[in-house]
Amino acid sequence: MVTATITSKGQITIPAKVRASLGIAAGDRVEFIELEKGQFAIIASKHPVQDLKGLIRKPPKPVSIEDMNAAITK
Repeated sequence: MVTATITSKGQITIPAKVRASLGIAAGDRVEFIELEKGQFAIIASKHPVQDLKGLIRKPPKPVSIEDMNAAITK
């Protein structure tokens, strides 16, 4: 079993064996998924940027540079 110690700030260092298994490195994000009360799974959050496509609707009409500059000026 692999263990880690929690710091006073609530931080932990993920052991090298776990990082290697998850395929994560410095700067990567992880998700904590609750399986049941008191049990969580750690999942590497490696979603490509293409997954974000479609999350934000396109404006009904294109916005010109002039319109953007006018909005910034206000």
